[in-house]
Amino acid sequence: MSNRSKALPIEIWVLVGAAFVIAIGFGLVAPVLPQYARSFGVGVAAASAIISAFALMRLLFAPVSGRLVQRLGERSVYVSGLLIVAVSTGASALAQSYWQLLVLRSVGGIGSTMFTVSSLALVIRLSPPAQRGRVSGLWSTSFLIGSVSGPLVGGALAGLGLRAPFLIYMAALLAVTAAVYLSLRNSHLAAPEATGAVRVMTFRQGWERPEYRAVLWSNFANGAAVFGVRMALVPLLVVEVLHQPPGMAGVALTVFAAGNVAVLFISGGLSDRWGRRPFLIAGSLVCAVGTIGLGFAPNLLWLMASSVVAGLGSGMLSPTQQAALADVIGPNARGGPVLAGFQMSADLGTVIGPVAIGALAQHVSYGVALSVTGALLAVAGVVWALTPEPLQPRTRVAEPDHISGVPCDDGEYQLAHLAAESCGDDATERLFDDGRAKV
Repeated sequence: MSNRSKALPIEIWVLVGAAFVIAIGFGLVAPVLPQYARSFGVGVAAASAIISAFALMRLLFAPVSGRLVQRLGERSVYVSGLLIVAVSTGASALAQSYWQLLVLRSVGGIGSTMFTVSSLALVIRLSPPAQRGRVSGLWSTSFLIGSVSGPLVGGALAGLGLRAPFLIYMAALLAVTAAVYLSLRNSHLAAPEATGAVRVMTFRQGWERPEYRAVLWSNFANGAAVFGVRMALVPLLVVEVLHQPPGMAGVALTVFAAGNVAVLFISGGLSDRWGRRPFLIAGSLVCAVGTIGLGFAPNLLWLMASSVVAGLGSGMLSPTQQAALADVIGPNARGGPVLAGFQMSADLGTVIGPVAIGALAQHVSYGVALSVTGALLAVAGVVWALTPEPLQPRTRVAEPDHISGVPCDDGEYQLAHLAAESCGDDATERLFDDGRAKV
């Protein structure tokens, strides 16, 4: 049986399910948060600052989260981050002033970056090397479907008031925390490695790899275009340029998500077979075309078609980026700062994109603004075209009498030889899936 057809570890499914529930809860809270902030008698700018504070704390605390993962391990940081978000979210429902809400959402941003960095680290460490793309696609798809479903669930619960979504999200997070803790506490796969048994990759070591520099740029462009500009400008474009009712903005965003879902899982799995670069290049360029098309939409039909195209491109790009990041770190390794840098690149794009591109839209035009956004993605495609393939070919280890005295570093030959004797050649192949210690 090939590695691609093997069942994924149960720990992967636990993390996928957790991502789905977390995303539903976030989608439940996000639509009511500005209104809830306004209920304390503040203006629109102050209400928007609640959202910015959450994103800013994610950005600022990401390096600390990376160091915590290095020191404490992924599992502990993941559970702690979930608990912080759960408690701060529940307390937000009881806030008596705007400033209390601002502080609590800022604390939630710290917890959010903790479980984001650590969950990605866990997914990378637990994924079979030959199935990294498939797992990344599965994880991204579950999160996206949860994000789309959240506002729909929130609409059904609208009659419960503005505070109720926070309490429901808290309950969901506590349930996820318990499920993750109980499922992973006795897992030998998720257990922290013994000292010296795991490679540690620093940010500097990652930066030396051209593949990592490329993934940082493409993730920045993706964060700016998909998570920043799209959410900020498309609703305004629908209402102010196309003169459509505000509800159509939600339809356009849903259509984008549908394009994502259509290819997320498929592209991740195919990148395990054909390599990452074809999907990283194509995804960046297709998303660029769709994004530029949004800026020149003369009617609603054009806008919807461009949204689908942009969604398809983003669906090819997002999971393959995560798989490429896993290729850079490699199996049986811990790269907290490398993962933190990856998250920060998207968060930085999300923070800068709406402000800079929004200013272009206001002072020049939506067409120019979205063309510049598309150009960021196009540059990412060009960068990947000039970058080596992150997915290294699988290398079998030669038998001892064929090595001709060439030593392997760090005792890897001895480890491979023991694995071959006790578990067969397949174990030896898995040991060397990251392309290290070639002979």
